[in-house]
Amino acid sequence: MLSIIFSSLPGIFTILGIYIRPPRRFVMFCLTAAIALGANTVALARVPTIVDSGHEKKPVDPLPRSAAALPVEGVLPTLGGAVAWLNSPPLTAQNLRGKVVLVDFWTYSCINSLRSLPYLKAWAQKYKAQGLVVIGVQAPEFTFEHNVSNVKKATHDLGITYPVAIDNNDAIWRALGNEYWPALYVVDAQGRIRYHYFGEGDYVQSEKVIQQLLIDAGHADAAKIAPGLADIPAQGVQMAADIADIQSPETYIGYARADNFVSRGGETQDQPRTYVAPSQLALNDWGLAGTWKVGAEHAVLAAASGRIIFRFHARDLHLVLGPGNDGKPVRFRVSIDDAAPGEAHGVDVSADGSGTVTEQRLYQLVRQTGHIQDHTFSIEFLDPGVEAYVFTFG
Repeated sequence: MLSIIFSSLPGIFTILGIYIRPPRRFVMFCLTAAIALGANTVALARVPTIVDSGHEKKPVDPLPRSAAALPVEGVLPTLGGAVAWLNSPPLTAQNLRGKVVLVDFWTYSCINSLRSLPYLKAWAQKYKAQGLVVIGVQAPEFTFEHNVSNVKKATHDLGITYPVAIDNNDAIWRALGNEYWPALYVVDAQGRIRYHYFGEGDYVQSEKVIQQLLIDAGHADAAKIAPGLADIPAQGVQMAADIADIQSPETYIGYARADNFVSRGGETQDQPRTYVAPSQLALNDWGLAGTWKVGAEHAVLAAASGRIIFRFHARDLHLVLGPGNDGKPVRFRVSIDDAAPGEAHGVDVSADGSGTVTEQRLYQLVRQTGHIQDHTFSIEFLDPGVEAYVFTFG
């Protein structure tokens, strides 16, 4: 029985849509146990080390008659320890008393966080006058996400106007005992945590909780609350994932967390080396071509030109990239099955496959329409210095 359960893990984790930190603790525990129990290793090969899926499909509970029906899960910590606040002076648990507070842990290059943003922004706007305060806690994963200027620019570009605490030292993260991106906590007017949700999805139920806590706090009239925001139109990287067609896991380039790397000789750590692209790729295999220096967190192209190839199955393919230390833009060219992407190009790529890395962020390189099947993706960088971090899918 346990073997059967572990063999079904790809589907389970795809539905959950949770980005786990530390990234592989729970998944690797499951895999180890599964192998020991004789689980289907072919199925296990498709288990994502970190999930990048979307909404969880489940029935929506009715709106409780009062907040008394919601358990008390703890209290909002002080919110101290952030290195900076954007869009607001520093907020504290004390000066938020009387408000209903939504705390969202996110990081700006995380695809799961990005796909949750349309709902957070809509709630912040819709319920601000009724007493809701949305706080985004930017908890970085990569080194470049510790840069306050980078976060400030990303917050502006993403249209986030609610308060953002930059939690570079994980002070708020630890105070709440959090381990996930995104992670949502809803706090009542007395400063008590009444609801949480880890991962993408459950937006209808989350909004119902917000509404009920506002009503119980005396901020809103139940008869006047507008219908929920179950379906919010989103474009680009913020569009909900096509869960049914995701068969490729989030895949890191740096050697500390790299999986399924198949260029001959494996990754050489912290030293430049010339790699040769593999001639054949199975699903979710990937490789490098050209001279790359692979570090624990990312790989740097040491000399133009170089490529990364990946055999994938998903509607969308994203890659977190950045220019080199000199900040010079890096030109690239994308192909799918050795041809220009055409209508399958992502928002950061032209139909002919051309694009430019100008800043450290997530780039959407492929967005397909119609039937989804296995394809071989290739990105060739025409200039040296690019930093490549992680593939994600949608």
